[in-house]
Formats: sequence, C-alpha cells, structure tokens
Amino acid sequence: MSKPEPCSDQHKAPKREQTPTRSKMEQIFGFKKEDLTSWHSFVSLLNRPTDPASLGIFRCLFGLLMVIDITQERGLSNLDYKYLDGAPVCRFPLFNFLQPLPLDWMYLVYVVMFLGASGIMLGCFYRLSCLMFLSTYWYIFFLDKTTWNNHSYLYGLIGFQLTLMDGNRYWSIDGLRRPSIRNAHVPLWNYTLLRAQIFIVYFIAGVKKLDADWVEGYSMSYLAHHWLFDPFKLILPVELVSLLVVHGGGLILDLTAGYLLFFDVTRPYAFFFVSYFHCMNSQLFSIGMFPYTMLATSPLFCYPDWPRNFFAHFPSFLRAVLPLTSPGSQPSPSCVYEEIQGSGTQLKHKLGAIFTVLYLMEQFFMPYSHFITQGYNNWTNGLYGYSWDMMVHSRSHQHVKITYKDRKTGETGYLNPGVFTQSRRWKDHGDMLKQYATCLHQYLPRYNISDPEIYFDIWVSINERFQQRIFDPRVDIVRAEWSPFKPNKWLMPLLVDLSPWRTKFQEIEGSLDNQTEIVFIADFPGLHLENFVSEDLGNTSIQVLQGQVNVEIVEEKKNYTLQPGEQIKVPAGAYHKVYTVSEDPSCYMYVYVNTTEAALQKNFTKLYEIQERVRNGTETEPLPPELQPLMAADDDEGSEVNATDPIVRLFLKRQRRMKEVKKRREAGVLERLQRFAVKKYYTIRRGILMTAIAMRNLAVGLPPLEQLTREVAYANMKEPQAEASQDERLKDEVGHAEL
Repeated sequence: MSKPEPCSDQHKAPKREQTPTRSKMEQIFGFKKEDLTSWHSFVSLLNRPTDPASLGIFRCLFGLLMVIDITQERGLSNLDYKYLDGAPVCRFPLFNFLQPLPLDWMYLVYVVMFLGASGIMLGCFYRLSCLMFLSTYWYIFFLDKTTWNNHSYLYGLIGFQLTLMDGNRYWSIDGLRRPSIRNAHVPLWNYTLLRAQIFIVYFIAGVKKLDADWVEGYSMSYLAHHWLFDPFKLILPVELVSLLVVHGGGLILDLTAGYLLFFDVTRPYAFFFVSYFHCMNSQLFSIGMFPYTMLATSPLFCYPDWPRNFFAHFPSFLRAVLPLTSPGSQPSPSCVYEEIQGSGTQLKHKLGAIFTVLYLMEQFFMPYSHFITQGYNNWTNGLYGYSWDMMVHSRSHQHVKITYKDRKTGETGYLNPGVFTQSRRWKDHGDMLKQYATCLHQYLPRYNISDPEIYFDIWVSINERFQQRIFDPRVDIVRAEWSPFKPNKWLMPLLVDLSPWRTKFQEIEGSLDNQTEIVFIADFPGLHLENFVSEDLGNTSIQVLQGQVNVEIVEEKKNYTLQPGEQIKVPAGAYHKVYTVSEDPSCYMYVYVNTTEAALQKNFTKLYEIQERVRNGTETEPLPPELQPLMAADDDEGSEVNATDPIVRLFLKRQRRMKEVKKRREAGVLERLQRFAVKKYYTIRRGILMTAIAMRNLAVGLPPLEQLTREVAYANMKEPQAEASQDERLKDEVGHAEL
C-alpha cells in the first residue's frame, strides 16, 4: 500500500524523489527490503516525503460529495419528518442514552456538519472543519442503527483519517493563508492509510462473497432482470447472467480490484472495470454518493503528482484557479528526509507509524469481530454496516404479527407492524427488536394497556429460502434477556439443511401459469401458523412437502392431518391454523390465484381489444356510454378522462401510466439530466429552506403558527408533475393481500 506509482509511463516522478538505481522489489512495490528490516527504517518509510497533489484533490472531492450527501442520504431535506418534536416515535440508537436534540437544534447539528464538509472541500480551517464534520457525522450515525450501511461507515472512517492527515497542503484556502504549508510534502502514511482502507473495502467484500449463497447465485438473482444487463442477455440466458455476470463478476472484481489498482501494469484495466462497476451500481441501487466516492478514491493509487500532469494540459488563463502544476514540493516537518542531516525520526513520526499499523490491524479485525458482540448476531453476523458484506444477503418478509397482552386484565390484542416507528429494519435484528418492544411497553399504557407483554411473529426468507420464523413467537421480548456480548436465546435457527429445496422451488414455479402464485413455508415442531386468506385469493390450497402438519379450519372447527404430497383447499375470507406435528421441521406451500386481479386482467384485455378496433376502424357497433371514454382517450392522450365505470377508469389510468413510463424510459440524455437536476433542485431547496426556518427559530423564536405554516408549505413546493395527489397515481399491479 506504500507504492506511489504513476498512472502511465508518461508520468515521471520529481527527480529528487527517485533513487539513481531501483531494485526489482522497489520497482514493483515502491519500497526496498531494507525498509522493513528495522523499526527505524519502517518509520522512515511511512514518513517518506510524498507529493501532496493527489491527496489534496481527493480531499476536495470527498468534501464535495459529503456536502451533497448531507442534503440527501444524511436526510437534511426530510429532517422534520424524522425528528418532529413531540411525536411518539421509537428510535434505535447504538447506545440507549443517545437521543435526538429538539428539531431546530438538530438542524443546527446538520449546519455544523455541512460547514465542516464545506471546509474539507475548500481546505479552509482544515483541522477544525474535519472535527466539525466528524463529531456531527458520527453523532447522526450512532443515533439511528436502522440507517446503517457499509458506505456510511466508510464515510466516517475517511473523515477520521483526513482529520489526522495533512490534506490541506495542496489546492486549499489554508495554503493561501499560510504559505509555509502550501504545496508542502505529506508523509507517505497519509496515502498508505487511504489506499489500504480502499483495498480492505474491496477485498473483504470479495471474501464475504465467497459465501455459498453468493457463489450459487441466490443473493442478488433479481438484478439480472435489470435493463443494465440487457447486453449480456443477448448472448446468455438470464439465469447465466445472474450466476456468471452478477454474482461471478462481482466476486472476481471485489477480490482483485485492490491488487489491480496497486500495480502499474494492471491499473488501467482496474480503472476501467471499477469505473464501470460503480457506474452500474449508481443505477442499480439507491446508495447516494457511494459510487462516486469510490470513483474518487481510484486515483489515490496513481503516482501522487498526477494532478500536476493532468492540469498542466489546461489553458493558461485558468491557472489562477486550478491546482499548481509546477513540479516539486517544499519540505515539511511532518516528513523524514534521510538525505538531510539532523532530519531523523521524531516522536510524531513514530506515532504516525504506530497509528497506521494499529488502525489497519483494527480494520482487518473488525469484519470478523462478531464472536465478541454476539448479541448483534442474527442469521447474519453483526450489525450491518462495518463488515463489508455488501449485497450478500437479500430478504423478503411474508408475515409480521405483533401481539400484546395486558398483564393486569389479561386482554390480548394486535398492533399494526411498524406502529410508532418509521423503520422496518427492526424485523431482522434482535437488538432492535428488543429496543422496539421496550418502546412499545412505554407507549401502550397511554392507551390503557397496563404493563404489556409484547410478542413478535416474524416470517423471513433469506436468499430465496423457505419463509420461516426468525424469532421465537412464544417469548415476551419486553422481559427477554439481551446482552451485546451473549448469544440471543430467542433467535430461531436458520434452517440451512433445507437450502437444497431452492432448486426444487424453481421447478415448481416454472410449472405454474402466470396467474398462480406460490409461497414456501417452513416451521418448527410444536409451533403453528395462524393465517387469514383474503377473499381476493380464490382457490388457495396447502400442499405438504416435508414433515407432517395438522390444518385447523377455525370457522368449521375441523382438523385435517396432511402427509408429504397431500394437499387441502382452505376457504377464502376465513382464518385457519397450520400446526407442525412432526418431530422435524415441516415444509409446505401455499398455492393461490388472485381471482380479483385475474378478473381485472380479463376485463382489461377486452377493453384493449375494443380500443384497438376503434382505432383501426373495425368496430362496427356504437360504443355504450360507459365505454365512450375509450374513444376520448384515443383522441387526446393527455386529457383527464371522466369515466363513470370504475373498470374503464382504472384501465385508462393504467394506460396513461404505462405511456408515462415508456416516455421516461425512451427519453434522451438531455431530458434525463433535466429531470434529474429538477428533482435534486427541489430536494436541496427544501433542505435549505427548512434549515433557514430552524435557524431563524433559534435566533429570534417561533413565529405565529399561520406564518410558520406558510413557510413550511413554501418549502414543500415541488415540481408540477410531482404535485398530483397520490390518489391519482396508478399502481402498476393490484396488490396481493398478505397470506
């Protein structure tokens, strides 16, 4: 990680930084074997004077990306929705004593973070700016575990590293204010730390993808259907695109990217593949600035003076605002100059080397530290966000039930899943479930429920396995024991022995028609599933695949025992219970047809045929009044059609929506950029206006309610096409009732 090599053979290092003769090892790795033979040599190596140009450009790009990130993924634009004062909300901080400040003060926290990111970008009061950004960023990060992800963790790490580095030595306002630091050398460990951090991100992510589910193509199989993979589907079936391109390509790239970026010969190829990879990710996932941040890190692996060579090609009249292009840097006390007498290693140089070694050891250890924090382990290890296990696991939730019991009266009832919270991630994490249950225990007494017990029945499928319970539904989570350092006793085991059934799932699903849906269930001995079948779901049946179950039809008060291969039809609009009575886990499947949707699709087909006959002039009979809007819609596609028949109205809305989607997909580059810019403008605009309102409130107090309402309404203003009410927006599919 210490090699400062060029991006191409054309980029030559300053002569004073080159040795007359270089050994083979030095040519490949950037250092000699002798540099590792003693502690003094190692310290001198890590504090070797290095050009500050590349670090300065990265500092500027990182600060810019964080400025943008604050208004978006950090949530400045919708901060009032998340931290509204007085709202009964269950929160999930890492430490329970952490609580959000009042709303206006939360805006002030974001202002400090924004100013810190801006200062990093400009290199203005650099160290103070780093501390401002770092302290507020980690406060926001620790305040809500439900928003954790790997790249948010990475931003905090990079911010921490930059705080300790000399990132303001090149293209910074501090350099203009203080000529003594302008264009001064930085110690090599500044680059070593950042390069090693990015190497760890790639490599550990690749190691995590050696998981069997990823290698076999179950983790992200749905991605192969995205339009970005259409070129691959010209030569490969979608199944092989998923296995070889999505999963195989992702695995190989993560394992090799760090190595390929390090060496001169392979770096151009690495630049191409990682750039293509991150550009695809920016379209595949809603991950904010992460792809662009990773793109900004790639030049760190080039020779540190690459910006001088790059900006030297710009016109001379721009030189006043562009970074320096003259070769060479001035000496810095942060570095060790072996050729200068009296420039030996000092305490700060040794501390820099010690910090580099300890930090990298900690970063290699953290992704595998889950044996310590066992309470955070579920079906996957640890809190998602610091293990670099990106996209290795995908989940789907079929059934979530929250039951409360009044300990004073014995009354039992049910809660709407997600009540008192805006997050859904508590469903998969025992620590968050414990926090949620504790919060519900505090809020429910307001609704005359005394000292409640809280039970959760959560069904999850991970990487296309059976839907199964993740937590024991018989345990009162309020009083259940939980410790960050002890295994979670009420976590149900993942039925990995049933994983081979996934191949059978594909065969069964392939044999069904387009209107038939299927859900695969696995349950533990002694437990039962209570289910309600919506009246929309006709012809619903249960078929046993493994084990033995007892099906109770609640209204009929009848019980039926089913063996593997047997099935039973369950009535719609009624409850039933499925008991697992075998000694081993049972496996069964629900097979059903959404009869309401099927009838709707049949009517849509008839309406489409009528519309086509009207368009081509083959319709000989006059249309009845309720079908007249079909002709009006054809004459004026953009007009609002007042159809009296609800089926016709829904059909026309769906057609209009499909035309809008087609128009958006076929839009040119300029139109797409305009749409993107308008959307971002209104997002950033709201964040700025709401922040201004909050700062005014802190400075002079709250205005009259009518004035505040008008100000918030003005901040909420959106682009014209987004102002249509949600009722006018058509869902592409009729929603399935939960089985």
